[in-house]
Amino acid sequence: MSERSVQEPVSFKERLAGSQAFSVLFKDGMALVEETAAYLDGAGRKESKSLKRTAALTYATESMRLTTRLMQLASWLLLHRAVKEGEMSLAQVNQEKTKVKLSSGEPADEETLKILPETLVELIARSHKLQEQVRRLDASIHGHTSAPAPADKSNPVEKQLGLLKAAFEREPGIRT
Repeated sequence: MSERSVQEPVSFKERLAGSQAFSVLFKDGMALVEETAAYLDGAGRKESKSLKRTAALTYATESMRLTTRLMQLASWLLLHRAVKEGEMSLAQVNQEKTKVKLSSGEPADEETLKILPETLVELIARSHKLQEQVRRLDASIHGHTSAPAPADKSNPVEKQLGLLKAAFEREPGIRT
Protein backbone atom coordinates (compact mmCIF):
# COMPACT_ATOMS: atom_id res chain seq x y z
CA MET A 1 0.00 0.00 0.00
CA SER A 2 1.26 3.47 -0.80
CA GLU A 3 1.56 6.23 1.79
CA ARG A 4 -1.16 8.26 0.05
CA SER A 5 -3.78 5.51 0.41
CA VAL A 6 -3.09 5.31 4.13
CA GLN A 7 -3.01 9.05 4.79
CA GLU A 8 -5.94 10.34 2.75
CA PRO A 9 -8.65 8.87 0.55
CA VAL A 10 -8.71 9.42 -3.18
CA SER A 11 -11.05 12.25 -4.15
CA PHE A 12 -13.08 10.98 -7.08
CA LYS A 13 -14.59 14.42 -7.44
CA GLU A 14 -11.17 16.00 -7.97
CA ARG A 15 -10.23 13.18 -10.34
CA LEU A 16 -13.42 13.81 -12.32
CA ALA A 17 -12.44 17.46 -12.70
CA GLY A 18 -9.10 16.25 -14.06
CA SER A 19 -10.46 13.45 -16.23
CA GLN A 20 -10.19 12.98 -19.97
CA ALA A 21 -13.96 13.61 -20.21
CA PHE A 22 -13.46 17.01 -18.60
CA SER A 23 -10.54 17.78 -20.93
CA VAL A 24 -12.69 17.05 -23.98
CA LEU A 25 -15.57 19.09 -22.56
CA PHE A 26 -13.21 21.99 -21.82
CA LYS A 27 -11.72 21.91 -25.32
CA ASP A 28 -15.14 21.70 -27.00
CA GLY A 29 -16.62 24.39 -24.76
CA MET A 30 -13.84 26.89 -25.31
CA ALA A 31 -13.90 26.18 -29.06
CA LEU A 32 -17.64 26.95 -29.08
CA VAL A 33 -16.99 30.24 -27.25
CA GLU A 34 -14.38 31.22 -29.85
CA GLU A 35 -16.53 30.12 -32.79
CA THR A 36 -19.51 32.06 -31.47
CA ALA A 37 -17.47 35.21 -30.89
CA ALA A 38 -16.07 35.01 -34.43
CA TYR A 39 -19.55 34.53 -35.88
CA LEU A 40 -21.15 37.35 -33.89
CA ASP A 41 -18.32 39.74 -34.79
CA GLY A 42 -18.23 38.72 -38.46
CA ALA A 43 -20.88 36.95 -40.49
CA GLY A 44 -23.50 37.30 -37.76
CA ARG A 45 -23.12 41.06 -37.68
CA LYS A 46 -23.65 41.20 -41.46
CA GLU A 47 -26.65 38.86 -41.27
CA SER A 48 -28.26 40.87 -38.48
CA LYS A 49 -28.10 44.07 -40.54
CA SER A 50 -30.18 42.49 -43.28
CA LEU A 51 -32.98 41.42 -40.91
CA LYS A 52 -36.28 43.22 -40.51
CA ARG A 53 -36.68 45.27 -37.35
CA THR A 54 -38.52 42.63 -35.29
CA ALA A 55 -36.15 39.90 -36.40
CA ALA A 56 -33.17 42.16 -35.66
CA LEU A 57 -34.47 42.77 -32.14
CA THR A 58 -34.96 39.03 -31.68
CA TYR A 59 -31.44 38.46 -33.02
CA ALA A 60 -30.05 40.94 -30.48
CA THR A 61 -31.94 39.26 -27.64
CA GLU A 62 -30.93 35.73 -28.57
CA SER A 63 -27.30 36.61 -29.29
CA MET A 64 -27.11 38.31 -25.89
CA ARG A 65 -28.60 35.22 -24.21
CA LEU A 66 -26.15 33.02 -26.11
CA THR A 67 -23.18 35.15 -25.13
CA THR A 68 -24.23 35.25 -21.48
CA ARG A 69 -24.77 31.47 -21.41
CA LEU A 70 -21.36 30.81 -22.97
CA MET A 71 -19.55 33.21 -20.61
CA GLN A 72 -21.10 31.44 -17.62
CA LEU A 73 -20.08 28.06 -19.03
CA ALA A 74 -16.57 29.30 -19.80
CA SER A 75 -16.27 30.56 -16.21
CA TRP A 76 -17.28 27.14 -14.89
CA LEU A 77 -14.86 25.37 -17.22
CA LEU A 78 -11.97 27.67 -16.27
CA LEU A 79 -12.65 27.21 -12.56
CA HIS A 80 -12.56 23.45 -12.93
CA ARG A 81 -9.48 23.57 -15.11
CA ALA A 82 -7.82 25.34 -12.17
CA VAL A 83 -8.54 22.20 -10.10
CA LYS A 84 -7.06 20.02 -12.82
CA GLU A 85 -3.93 22.21 -12.95
CA GLY A 86 -3.60 22.20 -9.15
CA GLU A 87 -4.11 25.96 -8.94
CA MET A 88 -7.24 25.71 -6.78
CA SER A 89 -8.78 23.11 -4.54
CA LEU A 90 -12.24 21.75 -5.22
CA ALA A 91 -13.41 23.46 -2.02
CA GLN A 92 -12.19 26.83 -3.33
CA VAL A 93 -13.89 26.25 -6.66
CA ASN A 94 -17.08 25.25 -4.88
CA GLN A 95 -17.14 28.67 -3.19
CA GLU A 96 -16.29 30.57 -6.38
CA LYS A 97 -18.74 28.70 -8.58
CA THR A 98 -21.69 30.12 -6.66
CA LYS A 99 -21.16 33.20 -8.84
CA VAL A 100 -21.65 31.10 -11.99
CA LYS A 101 -25.21 30.57 -13.19
CA LEU A 102 -25.80 27.23 -14.88
CA SER A 103 -29.58 27.55 -15.00
CA SER A 104 -31.04 27.16 -18.43
CA GLY A 105 -33.40 30.14 -18.32
CA GLU A 106 -36.30 30.48 -20.70
CA PRO A 107 -35.53 28.92 -24.07
CA ALA A 108 -36.62 30.70 -27.23
CA ASP A 109 -39.74 29.22 -28.80
CA GLU A 110 -39.67 27.53 -32.20
CA GLU A 111 -41.37 30.46 -33.94
CA THR A 112 -38.72 32.84 -32.65
CA LEU A 113 -35.93 30.59 -33.87
CA LYS A 114 -37.46 30.39 -37.36
CA ILE A 115 -36.80 34.09 -38.03
CA LEU A 116 -33.13 33.90 -36.99
CA PRO A 117 -30.15 33.04 -39.20
CA GLU A 118 -29.47 29.31 -39.34
CA THR A 119 -25.94 29.66 -37.97
CA LEU A 120 -27.16 31.50 -34.88
CA VAL A 121 -29.83 28.85 -34.26
CA GLU A 122 -27.18 26.13 -34.55
CA LEU A 123 -24.87 27.92 -32.09
CA ILE A 124 -27.77 28.32 -29.64
CA ALA A 125 -28.56 24.60 -29.87
CA ARG A 126 -24.91 23.66 -29.36
CA SER A 127 -24.66 25.99 -26.36
CA HIS A 128 -27.70 24.33 -24.76
CA LYS A 129 -26.12 20.91 -25.32
CA LEU A 130 -22.87 22.11 -23.72
CA GLN A 131 -24.84 23.58 -20.84
CA GLU A 132 -26.53 20.25 -20.17
CA GLN A 133 -23.18 18.44 -20.25
CA VAL A 134 -21.68 20.94 -17.81
CA ARG A 135 -24.70 20.72 -15.51
CA ARG A 136 -24.43 16.91 -15.40
CA LEU A 137 -20.70 17.08 -14.68
CA ASP A 138 -21.29 19.78 -12.07
CA ALA A 139 -23.85 17.55 -10.35
CA SER A 140 -21.38 14.65 -10.36
CA ILE A 141 -18.53 16.73 -9.01
CA HIS A 142 -20.42 18.81 -6.48
CA GLY A 143 -23.03 16.25 -5.48
CA HIS A 144 -26.31 18.00 -6.23
CA THR A 145 -29.05 17.25 -8.69
CA SER A 146 -29.14 18.90 -12.05
CA ALA A 147 -32.79 19.79 -11.78
CA PRO A 148 -33.41 22.98 -13.68
CA ALA A 149 -33.27 26.08 -11.56
CA PRO A 150 -36.21 28.42 -11.94
CA ALA A 151 -35.65 31.00 -14.63
CA ASP A 152 -34.76 34.45 -13.37
CA LYS A 153 -37.74 36.54 -14.40
CA SER A 154 -36.22 39.75 -13.03
CA ASN A 155 -33.56 40.28 -15.70
CA PRO A 156 -33.79 44.03 -16.39
CA VAL A 157 -32.23 43.77 -19.85
CA GLU A 158 -34.76 41.15 -20.91
CA LYS A 159 -37.58 43.36 -19.61
CA GLN A 160 -36.29 46.36 -21.56
CA LEU A 161 -35.91 44.34 -24.76
CA GLY A 162 -39.45 43.06 -24.32
CA LEU A 163 -40.75 46.59 -23.87
CA LEU A 164 -38.86 47.78 -26.95
CA LYS A 165 -40.18 44.90 -29.01
CA ALA A 166 -43.73 45.58 -27.86
CA ALA A 167 -43.37 49.30 -28.65
CA PHE A 168 -42.15 48.64 -32.18
CA GLU A 169 -44.90 46.12 -32.82
CA ARG A 170 -47.62 48.59 -31.69
CA GLU A 171 -46.21 51.69 -33.35
CA PRO A 172 -48.47 52.68 -36.28
CA GLY A 173 -46.72 53.20 -39.55
CA ILE A 174 -43.66 51.13 -38.63
CA ARG A 175 -43.42 47.96 -40.64
CA THR A 176 -41.28 45.05 -39.66
